[in-house]
Amino acid sequence: MSRSHSSEALDAAERLCQERGERLTPIRKRVLELVLGWDGPVKAYDLLDALNPESGTAKPPTVYRALDFLMGLGLVHKVEALNAFVGCTHSHDEGGAELYICNNCGSVRERHGAAVSHNAPEGFKIERSVIEHFGHCGNCNP
Repeated sequence: MSRSHSSEALDAAERLCQERGERLTPIRKRVLELVLGWDGPVKAYDLLDALNPESGTAKPPTVYRALDFLMGLGLVHKVEALNAFVGCTHSHDEGGAELYICNNCGSVRERHGAAVSHNAPEGFKIERSVIEHFGHCGNCNP
């Protein structure tokens, strides 16, 4: 993500936190910066390694708590199959996100999907949906 897009995404994250009465603490903000700036999906321990030269004191629970917070706001998505994370700069108020994962280069692209709640059993409240598609991206398509 370009520096200007990353800056815009961080500004939007701060506004979202203010709207929802949440705090984008320095560690949460730094984790979001790292995820947004990473080239592709990033694992939590890679984030930890990137944080430690800066702070020297970050522990795994610190990173996981920050990621949980960011996922709860829709600012980060977990790619379940890769056990990795990608940044998100889109609003998901009107539907879920679908992740398209290239089996060859490992890139992850996001597209907005239709709301999945119409298929939920009666009375079931969806808290989080993970829809992942695997194949080959346009650059790797044979």
